[in-house]
Amino acid sequence: MAVSISVVVLLLLLTVIFMRNGGLKTGHAVVCVLLGFFLAGTSVAPTIHDGVASTAEIVSSLRP
Repeated sequence: MAVSISVVVLLLLLTVIFMRNGGLKTGHAVVCVLLGFFLAGTSVAPTIHDGVASTAEIVSSLRP
């Protein structure tokens, strides 16, 4: 659950930054959010979740 919340906060932060800089229009942001909600309801959702979790595990194991 912590990984999911962290990813959501990161994506929300990036969306706000892009909207403030004019690189992401409000309509584009709405389409991105809707795409995320629709993907969450498909059979691809577990695969996406596993990929994000694996990537987070690899990144957390890296030492600077």
